[in-house]
Amino acid sequence: MAAAATAVPLRVCQQEIVKFDLEIKAAVQDIRDCPGPLSALTELNAAVKEKFRHLRGRIQNLEEMAKEQDKESEKQTLLREVENHKKQMLSNQAAWRKANLACKIAIDNSEKDQLLQGRDILRQRKTTKESLAESAGNITESLMSISRMMSQQVQQSEETMQTLANSSRTILEANEEFKSMSGTIQLGRKLITKYNRRELTDKLLIFLALALFLATVLYILKKRLFPFL
Repeated sequence: MAAAATAVPLRVCQQEIVKFDLEIKAAVQDIRDCPGPLSALTELNAAVKEKFRHLRGRIQNLEEMAKEQDKESEKQTLLREVENHKKQMLSNQAAWRKANLACKIAIDNSEKDQLLQGRDILRQRKTTKESLAESAGNITESLMSISRMMSQQVQQSEETMQTLANSSRTILEANEEFKSMSGTIQLGRKLITKYNRRELTDKLLIFLALALFLATVLYILKKRLFPFL
């Protein structure tokens, strides 16, 4: 009767022991493969501790059921099974500790690598900043040189504009003088033309006066020499 009453819970207890054992093995493998960080490892360990607690409880239940068996053969069989489960649980605990140690070492190495990479990045950033500062200095010097050249060009342009302005002023003054000279020339031309006309008139008057004088002389001579004519 005792065996019949404990058959179902016994089978369920054995099944749960196997289930928790497999879950613990899978969780230990997850711990071994955990890339970090430590918070993730802590969560995995908490889950494993809970599974060990359930497994330990089921093994104790199985041991109590074994002690309650009426048949000595069944009792010894179950007790041997309990011992095997205890040994397996100890093996899982050892594997758990090794997985934790390996995972922590891997996380530490990863953090060291990240720290070294961070230092390399900082060194590269420092080098980059120095390079950028040097480049900025060169660019600034080049810009200052260009600014000086542009200033010289502007000054030369101002001098050229001043020269052109002076030349334009000189040309305007010369133009004004040419205009004045042109007026003087035109006035002289008019005077010369007027003088030529007066000279022609004077010559004509002199010629007429001379002709009149000669006519008068001839008339007088004629009257004296040839009174009969």
